[in-house]
Parts: sequence; C-alpha cells; structure tokens
Amino acid sequence: MKKFILLLLLGIFQQVLAKASATTDTLSFIFEGKKLSGIFDLPATKAPSGLIILIPGSGQTNMVAWKWNAELRNRFVQEGFACYIWDKAGCGKSEGVFDANQTVQSSAKEGIEAIKELKRRNIPGSEKIGLWGHSRAGWICPLMISDFPEIKFWISVSGTDDKENYGYLLEKNFLIEGRSKEETRKLMSEWQNGFDIARRGGTFEEKLKATENLRNDPFYIFMSNNSKPTEDGFIKFQKTFQTGETIVDEKTGPQVYIPNFEKILTKINCPVLAIFGEKDSQVDWHRTIKLYKKTLGKNSKSQLTIKTFPNGNHNILKSTTGGYREKLTKNEVCDGYYDTMISWLKTLPNNK
Repeated sequence: MKKFILLLLLGIFQQVLAKASATTDTLSFIFEGKKLSGIFDLPATKAPSGLIILIPGSGQTNMVAWKWNAELRNRFVQEGFACYIWDKAGCGKSEGVFDANQTVQSSAKEGIEAIKELKRRNIPGSEKIGLWGHSRAGWICPLMISDFPEIKFWISVSGTDDKENYGYLLEKNFLIEGRSKEETRKLMSEWQNGFDIARRGGTFEEKLKATENLRNDPFYIFMSNNSKPTEDGFIKFQKTFQTGETIVDEKTGPQVYIPNFEKILTKINCPVLAIFGEKDSQVDWHRTIKLYKKTLGKNSKSQLTIKTFPNGNHNILKSTTGGYREKLTKNEVCDGYYDTMISWLKTLPNNK
C-alpha cells in the first residue's frame, strides 16, 4: 500500500514538474481564407533549442480537448524544444468544414503556412524547425521538406510509402478478426475487382455484383461506417480517374498518392528517424522501410535511422494483435518509444 501511494505521489509530482517546466499559448494562422487554431508549448526557464511541428494522421482533431500527445510534447519541451500543433479545418476552434478527402498536397501547403506564421512572429525556436509526423504525415512531411528545405529534421512514425494502404489494412484485419486465408483471399479479390470496375469505366451494378461477399463482411461494414454504397458516390469516385485526381500503379494495382515519391525522398537532406510498430495492421511497414532504405538510406545527408518495436501497433502502443479494433486494456506506449526520439534528437548538430 505504501509503495502504491509513493508511486501515485511520484506520478503527480512529475505532472506538476512537467507543467512548471513549460508554458502553453495559442497561435493561429490563415490557410485558404480560414483561421486554423493551434497551440504551442515553450520551455519555461530557457530559450528553446528548436521547434518541433507535430503533424497528425488521418481523421478529425481536437488537440486541446484530447490533450493530444501531451506526454510526447512534455518530453520534447523538457529536452529544450518548443512544440506547435493545430486543429484541422472545422475541428476544435479552427474555422471551416472538415474535409476527410483533403489531399496530402494541400495538407503540406497548410503546414508551410504554419511555418511562415511561426517565423513571421519570431516564435522562439522557429529558427530551427523540425517535423514529427504520424501515418498520413509520411506523405505530408516529405512534401513540406521539398518545398521548405530549411526544415532541420524529420521524425516519421508509422510512415507510408507512395501507395494507398487500405488494401493492406483490410487484408491484415480480416485475418486478425478470424477470416481464414481462403476467405481473406476471396474478400480481397472482390475489393480489387470493385476498384478496377470503377477505374475502368464499369457500372455501379457491376460493382455491386462483384463485391457481394465483401459488402456483407462485418469488418468491412464497420470500416464503411455502416453505410451502404450509392451510385452517386460510385460515379463521383469514378470521375477522379478521368480527371487524373486518382492515379493507379498499373503493375501492382493500388492508388499512387504522390507521383515520383522516390525522387522526393531521395532529395531530403536533413536527418530522418523512422519509427514503426511491427504489429501495425494499417500501414505496410515492411514496404515503407524498403522504400526508405532505397531512397533516404542512399543519401548520407539524411542519416537515416530506423527503429521498430515488436509489440507496437500503428500508434506504437503495446499491443497483442495490432488489430484496428483491438481493445487495449490501457493505452501504454512501447518501452523506449519516447527515449528513442529524445536520444536521437541529442545526436543532431547544435543539440549535443
């Protein structure tokens, strides 16, 4: 009992100490006519050695209410870095309407506007800006670095390669949720056929006929938010192939998010730390590591460092299956996750 009380008091003391060592303030910027609301954390007792912009993955955000990545931000601040995050359009206190289909190119431009505002206001640490990005940010951060080569470093967590990962997500989770290999093979065949019917100019009726088992699978229904496919939605998606908005790798089948992504990665000249969970069921981390080694790994200036966590899921939380719907008893990050980033930051020039 005494040990429990001691640990509890220690935890409370650490929280108080973290708050005392940092100050948090608001900072907004304008992107495409909308004010996007954000917050930045600063070390309370000394000037920051740099500023880390945190780029989230897909989905809506509410950074303040969710205390998003609070522990990670605390660790960065304790190490002497300022941090900046903001809510996507239509989320939190940001203006506009949330767009689940915002392109990664648009998100990258949004991030550049954030950097410009930080520098315009001479926010402490903004003379040395680095990026931390999760999942979808694996596309956004390289585009930002390409457009703004002054960015000093990039921490990529559960990063992506150049292609759509939804097929990987479905296949992995079908198996995790108990489908046999044969059932999974058939479901994935239907998913690919439905996609091909859309891009090759087929009809909505043809897609429905080709995906009957898939559309009745419980996990697929869950991922579709329990909504049934509509002809209007099918036609709208089909038009993206005609306009060139959606590009497909003809050899392997998936959608290509960023053309010439390998070339973009090869030209990144800042240090990169890439972190992956080996139980990630949402992003094909094997494929991303292969791509990173082929591109970043060939450029001495990127100083590529790769770290994987055997029991880590997509969010680098301790996990048994890594399944999309796995109910974790507690959201506990993998041992060494924070320390890996802090130790790596200490190796960077001017931060030793």
